[in-house]
Amino acid sequence: MSRNSYQDITLQEFRAMRSEAGAVAVDVREPWEFEEFNEGGVNIPLSEIRQRRSLLEPFETILVICSNGTRSRVAAMDYCRVPEWHSKRIFHLKGGILEAE
Repeated sequence: MSRNSYQDITLQEFRAMRSEAGAVAVDVREPWEFEEFNEGGVNIPLSEIRQRRSLLEPFETILVICSNGTRSRVAAMDYCRVPEWHSKRIFHLKGGILEAE
């Protein structure tokens, strides 16, 4: 069985896609970073993505973001490994929020 794969997107694409029905933005930074500034969505720190995966079950499109793209890439790869999520569309904000601004 083939594994799901994520797709890199730009900040402009992210902002357009996050308002689509069935889409959720997942910010994998620490809570203090999220509070400082964010692009909306839910804040699930990278260290908690496996324990809190059930929060994302209802969504078909998952947009993963962080500061520079490193943590969000790790999270996107992890989400791609979930066997039950092969039909989900998983996207990663390339370069993160800081580079995109």
